[in-house]
Amino acid sequence: MEKNYFEETFIFIIIFNLFQSCYSYKSIDYNNIETNKKQKFEIKGVGGTYSEGRLVSKNEKTMVLENKGQTQTISKEEIYDVKVRKFSFLKTLGLTVLIPIAAYIGLAIVAIIVFF
Repeated sequence: MEKNYFEETFIFIIIFNLFQSCYSYKSIDYNNIETNKKQKFEIKGVGGTYSEGRLVSKNEKTMVLENKGQTQTISKEEIYDVKVRKFSFLKTLGLTVLIPIAAYIGLAIVAIIVFF
């Protein structure tokens, strides 16, 4: 039996997008960061620098992030904006429902074009 590579690729793309888009980043005040949770952060620096990683530690003056085995210490004075990664239920629900519907509509349009 011949494998249907188109179908396998399509399913892979749907699953990949689904799990990539379940999260969004929300701005948070530096003083409201919970240190007991090892959350993922995006940091925008005053000079336009950009850092991201998982929180290792934080105090009133510095924040330490880990990304791909590398640790980075960022001074509070260097931080312009802090964003924390949050799970987005609505994005997950939307992708879970809308992608299959769009796929069926697309297949129906192709079938109409091909057979009529």
